[in-house]
Amino acid sequence: MMIRCLLFISLLIHSTSGQKSPETPKKWLTLNGERPLVIARGGFSGLFPESSSFANQMAQALSLPDMVAFCNLQLTKDGIGICLSDIRLDSSTNIALVYPNGQKTYDVNGKKVNGWFSVDYTIDQLFNNVSLTQGILSRPSLFDLQAPVSTVEDVTGIKPAQFWLNVQYDSFYTQHKLSAASYVQKAMRLMGVHYLSSPEIGFLKSMNGKVNASRTKLIFQVLSADEIEPSTKKKYGSLLQDLASIKSFASGILVPKEYIWPVQANKYLGASTSLVSDAHKQGLEVFASGFANDVVTSYNYSYDPTNEYLQFVDNSDFSVDGVLTDFSPTASEAIGCFANNKNVTKPTKGKPLIISKNGASGIYPACTDLAYQQAVDDGADIIDCSVQMSKDGVAFCSDTADLMGDTTAVTTFISRSRTVPEIQPKAGVFSFDFTWSEIETLKPQIASVSQDFQRNPAYKNAGKFTTLSEFLELAKAKAVSGVLINIQNAAYLASKQGLDIVGVVSTALSNATFDKQSTQHVLIQSDDTSVLSKFTNVPTYKRVLLLDEKIGDAPKQPVQEIKKFAHAKANISVYVYVLRNEFITLAFDYYSDPIVEIATLVGGARVDGIITEFPGTASKYMRSPCTNSDNPDYNILPAQAGSLLSLVPPEVQPPAATPLPPLQVSDVVDPPLPAVAKLTTATSPSPTEPQDQRSSALANAANVGLSLVSVMVLSFLLSMGC
Repeated sequence: MMIRCLLFISLLIHSTSGQKSPETPKKWLTLNGERPLVIARGGFSGLFPESSSFANQMAQALSLPDMVAFCNLQLTKDGIGICLSDIRLDSSTNIALVYPNGQKTYDVNGKKVNGWFSVDYTIDQLFNNVSLTQGILSRPSLFDLQAPVSTVEDVTGIKPAQFWLNVQYDSFYTQHKLSAASYVQKAMRLMGVHYLSSPEIGFLKSMNGKVNASRTKLIFQVLSADEIEPSTKKKYGSLLQDLASIKSFASGILVPKEYIWPVQANKYLGASTSLVSDAHKQGLEVFASGFANDVVTSYNYSYDPTNEYLQFVDNSDFSVDGVLTDFSPTASEAIGCFANNKNVTKPTKGKPLIISKNGASGIYPACTDLAYQQAVDDGADIIDCSVQMSKDGVAFCSDTADLMGDTTAVTTFISRSRTVPEIQPKAGVFSFDFTWSEIETLKPQIASVSQDFQRNPAYKNAGKFTTLSEFLELAKAKAVSGVLINIQNAAYLASKQGLDIVGVVSTALSNATFDKQSTQHVLIQSDDTSVLSKFTNVPTYKRVLLLDEKIGDAPKQPVQEIKKFAHAKANISVYVYVLRNEFITLAFDYYSDPIVEIATLVGGARVDGIITEFPGTASKYMRSPCTNSDNPDYNILPAQAGSLLSLVPPEVQPPAATPLPPLQVSDVVDPPLPAVAKLTTATSPSPTEPQDQRSSALANAANVGLSLVSVMVLSFLLSMGC
C-alpha cells in the first residue's frame, strides 16, 4: 500500500516540477507584506484521513512550496505526540472496534466528553492496532483503514517547508499527569517548530522564554465567541477586545473565519470586521481557520471555494496572514493564481470557448435578461438560447418546454399540466399550451441542484423572460463572440402543434442580420440531424449535434455521419457540458473544486469548449496567469482518471462499471422533419398519443464512480478555426 502511495506521489511531484514561488513580487496587505500562507490542517484532510501519510504527502505535492503542515497535538499514555484534531479518537480512527471496552467519560475544560482517548493507550497500542478513518462522513471512505495514526515525527519527516504545532488541551493532559510543555520543548530540540499555538493562555505564557522567538512564533488560537478560555475564565469574544494584552504573550492570533467575514442569517457574507486591521496595528499576525470546499457554505452562493479565499486575501482593505484549510490545493490556487489578478484581460486566442448554459444560470434565474447580462460580464464567449414556442408562435428562451422548473407555473397553471410522452415522461406545464401573454404573467425562478444547495435566494425570481429577438439584440449590443441557438422538439411542434420552430429561428436570425455577417459566430445546436440540415444554406452558421447520453467511444463511421450534418469539410471538435460549481456535482477526483474540473477538461482532455452555468468560474481560470504563462507561479494540475483509485487496495474498490456503449450511426441519423400541420382548433392533442418524434438516443449508461469519464458528456461541433 505504501509503495503505491509513494509511486503516485512521486508522479505528482515530477509533474509539478516543484510548485514555484512567485518570480514577480506582488503587493500583499499582510503584516509583513509577503504572500499569505497556506496552512494544511492534517495535510490534505479534505480527501484523506487527517494527518495520514497520504494526506501529508499529497498536500506537500499539490500546494504552494511554502505550505505549512499543521498538526493538532494529542498525547498518548506514554507521552508521545500524535496528530489528530478531535480529542476523541473514535471520531477519526477505528479504535472503538479494536478496543470495544475502552470508552470513557472525561471532563475536558469543564465539559463532559464521552469517547476513546489517547491518554488511555500507549503509542505501540495505537500504532500497531488502530487505523485512521475519514472523520467527516460526506468525504470518501475508500482511504479508511489504510494508514496508522501519525506521530508528530511522522509529519515533520516529510520535511515540510514549515511546521505548525497546535496544543489544544494542555489543561486536560496536565490533569492526566502529562506535560504538553515538556513534550514541545523536547520536540523543538529535535525538529523545527515554526508556529506553536494554543487556545489556552496559560500554556502560551508558560512557553514565553522557553522558545526561540526568532524561530518559533507563539499564536493564540481563538475559539467560538461564547466559549470559555480555561486560564482566565473569560469568553474568547471578550478577550479579542484587548489585542494589546494578547500581544504581550503572542505574536499572532488564529481565529475562525467568521470573526473576519461574518455570515448573515441569509447565508450571504456581511460586512467585514476591523479585526485584521486592528490586529496588524498591534503587530499581531492574523490567521483564519475553518476553510473547506465541501461544507455547505455560501461563498455568497457562487459555490466556488476560491472566491471565499479571495475575500480574505485579496480585498482593498486587508489580507490575513494565512489560511488554515482542509483543501490546501484550492487555497494554493486561490492565492497563487487568482489573487491580485482582477485586471487581467481575456485569455489569448486558442483558449477553449466559454459557452453559457442558459446564461449565468448559477447566479440568476435561467434565460433571463439578468442571467445573460451576468454571463457577458463574467467573460462568456458564447451566450446561449434554448428556443421554446408559445401557443401563439412567440419564440423565447427557456431551458425546456416544461415551464415548471424555471418559472412559477407550478403555482399558477398546475391545473393545466399534462403528460406529453414525445417531450418527457413526467407531467408538465408546457409552453406551447399557453399564449405569450399568459407566460408573461409568470415569474422566473432560479433552479438549484438540490434542496441543500440553494442558489442565490435574493434573486430567486429576479429578471424577466427573454424572447429570441431580444436575446439576439442583446448579443449584438454586447458584442459577444457569438450565440448558440438550441432547437428542441422540432418534429413534435411541427406535427402536433402546428409550430414551425425552425422557420421562426431562421427568420429571427435573418432579421437580426446574423446571416449577413461573420464577426459573431452563430452555433445552431440540436439533437436532431434533420434540424441541422435545414441550416446548410447559411455557410457561416456552425451546426452542433447534441449527444445527450454518455458514450464510451466515437468510431469513425458515426463521426463521418456527424460531419454530413455538422459540416462538409472539417474535423470534429468536442464540447463538454454542463459544468456546475456545487461540490456534490463533482467527482472526488476534482477535490470538491470546480476549478480542478475545468483544468482537467481544458488542460487534460483539451476540449474545444465548456458549457457552464457559472461562466465566471471558467473565465477566472482561463484568464489566470497560471494558464496564460509559460512559467506560472503555481500549477493547477488536471485530475488523472483512476489515479485516486490506484491508492485503494483492489478488495475494497467499488465494483467495475459497465462499459459505456460506443456511438452508433443509428444514434446520429434522424428521419426528415414532418410538415408543419395546419391545425383547425386550438385544442391540444391527447396526451395519450404515443408517437415519439424525438431524435434517436442512446440508452442510459451506468455510473462510473470516481472516473473522469463519469462526468464527461460530449457534444460535437464542427471546428471552424475555434
